[in-house]
Amino acid sequence: MGSAEQRILVTGGAGFIGSHTVVQLLHEGFAVSIIDNLDNSVIEAVDRVRDLVGPELSRKLRFHLGDLRNKEDLEKLFADTRFDAVIHFAGLKAVGESVDHPRRYFDNNLIGTINLYEVMAKYNCKKMVFSSSATVYGQPDKIPCVEDFPLVAKNPYGRTKLFLELIANDIYNAERDWRIILLRYFNPVGAHESGKIGEDPKGIPNNLMPYIQQVAVGRLPELNVYGHDYPTKDGTAIRDYIHVMDLADGHIAALRKLFTAENIGCTAYNLGTGQGTSVLEMVAAFEKASGKKIPYKLCERRKGDATAVYACTKKAEQELGWKAKYGVEEMCRDQWNWASNNPWGYQSKP
Repeated sequence: MGSAEQRILVTGGAGFIGSHTVVQLLHEGFAVSIIDNLDNSVIEAVDRVRDLVGPELSRKLRFHLGDLRNKEDLEKLFADTRFDAVIHFAGLKAVGESVDHPRRYFDNNLIGTINLYEVMAKYNCKKMVFSSSATVYGQPDKIPCVEDFPLVAKNPYGRTKLFLELIANDIYNAERDWRIILLRYFNPVGAHESGKIGEDPKGIPNNLMPYIQQVAVGRLPELNVYGHDYPTKDGTAIRDYIHVMDLADGHIAALRKLFTAENIGCTAYNLGTGQGTSVLEMVAAFEKASGKKIPYKLCERRKGDATAVYACTKKAEQELGWKAKYGVEEMCRDQWNWASNNPWGYQSKP
């Protein structure tokens, strides 16, 4: 259990992965402060987290509206509260948008994080779990992806994650008292089993599952399947989908490592299932879970999309004692439970 003294700052804690991780942190006995600018999330998610964990644990959760790009927001927070570690989710994450608006991505993802390091150093909080991404592997020469592969990012979003990994390493090399764990997520999907919290992207979803979900509830007419001539068994791209609750537990495992292991340095772990699933396999699994037909249209490949990417998860299993528990069936079941109970996400119909 986390001790009553351990308070964790979660940046971007109102977002999809952040909110699910906050639930698990509270259940594990940690006290949690969230800072979020609600740029791509809503306060309703935090209210529902409180509902989920109940009044007792809710007392250990604080929410602060703030932006990491504004150093004063961070200063205020750290001056007021002693944090034992930071889990850093906050950032923009849409590949396509990053290609069109690279400056926005550099501003949000880079400047926000650099400010965070500055203030953490000033207040001597030097433990961080950083939300990285499998995009740092680019189009890998072979699969599964292993942590020591050469890193190459194919788009501005991926580059911000890669730059931030390099920055983390530089900070550790200069100041050896830091402990930083970089978690490279594969494709997070699913939702909390209660159906109370889940992914609620604004606008047209960039990722497969929320897109399928919006077709299933009738918000979008059909799914666009990008690329049907890949050298895979059904011609569609293959990805490693991971249940968001498994991902949340991966953050708890990383946090425990920060608190118990001396010589972590700055090290990266893949969080995935180690299994590849094609787009059409995912569509079929969702149809089965929801009982809905998902009409789809085969489209051209998207620029910068890789054929097949999935994780080697050995390092996380051996060093963090973490392994994904859920398969595609549970991912689709929980995603559908969230979607059918919240067809318009956190809002009642717009």
